[in-house]
Amino acid sequence: MNPIKSLARRFSTNARKKRAEIFRGAFALDESTRILDLGSEDGSHIKAVLENTSVEANNVFIADIDAEMVARGSKDFGFNPITIDEAQRLAFEDQYFDIVYCSSVIEHVTLPKANVWSVYSGHQFKKESLKRQKEFAIEIQRLGKQYFVQTPYRHFPIESHTWLPFLSWLPRWVLIPVLRVTNLFWVKKTNPDWHLLDKKEMSALFHGARIISERSFGLTKSIMAVSSNHLRPDHLTASITGPTSI
Repeated sequence: MNPIKSLARRFSTNARKKRAEIFRGAFALDESTRILDLGSEDGSHIKAVLENTSVEANNVFIADIDAEMVARGSKDFGFNPITIDEAQRLAFEDQYFDIVYCSSVIEHVTLPKANVWSVYSGHQFKKESLKRQKEFAIEIQRLGKQYFVQTPYRHFPIESHTWLPFLSWLPRWVLIPVLRVTNLFWVKKTNPDWHLLDKKEMSALFHGARIISERSFGLTKSIMAVSSNHLRPDHLTASITGPTSI
């Protein structure tokens, strides 16, 4: 394996384990807890998060735009699969889930995927992205009595979708041509569909939630908006220290 990929995967695994610890400490989990993983892919991530808990597989719902992924999660883990499109409202009543879990997804709720390479205006992209992210946040809060939403932090110097330094600081009209070049040779390819959030924006999207910082090398790497009936006071300042996902 490429050494850069190997290092990044090791850091990512470490970070996910520590985030899972925060999740398990923030919520009361039992056999009847009903959980929605929004943007789940195949559900392997929420499977790891719920390891050694009493949450039953038939109370876990995995929702993603990739039908094959959720079908695989249903087959492999026994989760309930939900295939959604980019703008779909889920057909569940308000507060149907005890917890909505959403990790590294909200930053991708921006423009339709077919349009992300053609919009060079940073102002237009940000305006439309924030509108859709607000709608997405409202849907999370409608669906769940509680929620756990994690996203990479805008100002961290290593951009998590490319593993390249300072890329998220570039204006969009520069970012797009840079990605067209780096996608030709770099170990991690990506589409310019992400709009990263800062703490103020995250707090505005999830009013009343506690914003928890994940720290790496002394810097905020990602942020989590957590609304829980069982969140302990020490989670107000909780952070993940040491190397994390890049």
